Amino acid sequence: VQLQACGGGLVQARGSLRLSCAASGRAFSSYVMGWFRQAPGKDREFVAAISRSSSRTDYADSVKGRVTISRDNAKYTVYLHMNSLKPEDTAVYYCAADNSRNIGTGSNWYRRRGEYNYWGQGTQVTVSS
Repeated sequence: VQLQACGGGLVQARGSLRLSCAASGRAFSSYVMGWFRQAPGKDREFVAAISRSSSRTDYADSVKGRVTISRDNAKYTVYLHMNSLKPEDTAVYYCAADNSRNIGTGSNWYRRRGEYNYWGQGTQVTVSS
């Protein structure tokens, strides 16, 4: 699958953005989708993930309550709705996909960037104070 992320931009603190990640290929509904971000000089970190059928989602503590991940399997798209943005949210945001397993009640494998087969090119989000 190929992933194309978009929707980033410059926004003031406390503002909102919606990122989109469009997938091409087959069987989008068989992929767990994740969002990660990487700030300058820092490692790429987990932001959010969503299961194949949207029944399960998970968020990093740093964004919980401010961010919502969703997907539309008919449109082959995953979204990241971000509210109450802070300057520390400034980063390049990447979408990722993996079809080896679903999100269950056990391991939080989907939080580890090395578990994903496919990555989008990233979209820059800059939050000004």
